[in-house]
Amino acid sequence: MEKLLEVKNLCVNFGTYGGEVKAVRGVTFDLHKGETLAIVGESGSGKSVACKTIMRILSSNGYIKDGQILFDGKDLTKISEKDMEKVRGKDIAMIFQDPMTSLNPTMTIGKQIMEPIIKHQGFSKEDARKRAIELIELVGISDAEKRFKQYPHQFSGGMRQRIVIAISLACNPKVLIADEPTTALDVTIQAQILELIKDLQEKTGVAVIFITHDLGVVANMADRVAVMYAGKIIEYGTSDDIFYDPKHPYTWGLLGSMPTLDIGDNDLYNIPGTPPDLMDPPKGDAFALRSAYAMKIDHLAEPPMFKVSDTHYAATWLLHPLAPNIERPVNVGRKKVNINE
Repeated sequence: MEKLLEVKNLCVNFGTYGGEVKAVRGVTFDLHKGETLAIVGESGSGKSVACKTIMRILSSNGYIKDGQILFDGKDLTKISEKDMEKVRGKDIAMIFQDPMTSLNPTMTIGKQIMEPIIKHQGFSKEDARKRAIELIELVGISDAEKRFKQYPHQFSGGMRQRIVIAISLACNPKVLIADEPTTALDVTIQAQILELIKDLQEKTGVAVIFITHDLGVVANMADRVAVMYAGKIIEYGTSDDIFYDPKHPYTWGLLGSMPTLDIGDNDLYNIPGTPPDLMDPPKGDAFALRSAYAMKIDHLAEPPMFKVSDTHYAATWLLHPLAPNIERPVNVGRKKVNINE
């Protein structure tokens, strides 16, 4: 399978008044043509920062400290902003969390879809208009001619997200980064948007990086899954590897936190504790302080990536040959919390 994108040992820091925040710490992954790679983890794990770095849209206090982002024979960390503008939106596109803030309220949605088509593909206004109407229809919005002339406030949240997807697909990108595109939507619309992305991927062949904090969202979408914690990828493998044979206690906790039909009306489940301060990352395994399975070595040395199979890797000392044999317990990582307290 053709490899489109390679991220190698990516390190991203943010300068703050309090010190340097090490938001992404040595992240490595690749993406193949036509596949969906899900990057999952709690808020603050570094998944969105890693993907915004690919687009080179970090805030002014963020910078790439180390690493490579290889795409189409170029290292995107080294090219100029002018050259990056030719990649951004054309070859690599992004869908953001909130469709209302992603759209310009003063412009019709037709003009917003036409803009990248004219800029990157050199279409005439009339040809761009035709293409924009085709895209509105492609993302499942009826009466495209009428909708073309309307403004974002005239659309529902789900329809606005469809428009954002249409804009991201306007130039037939090779890679589409979806940064929690369903977070601001209700569950019914969420399911429709996920199905739309899956359907569009089959029609266009675009490779997708799907960022989410919810493993359940990607259960039927992802070919491969990378689990991030404290700025690092701590486990990755195929969707089946992660869902049916997880090895890292943090992945156990994420799976255990997924709501199921047997949860009582007043019971929620969570991973105890909070993620570490990345101004001063902990020594050893960053998840050790929250893990019921931490050993002494977890507090002293950072675990390497152990190979579970040809497709499955995990950074946990539990995979060391001398570690105790601990199987994933049922509901591991789940802690009952009464929501009325």
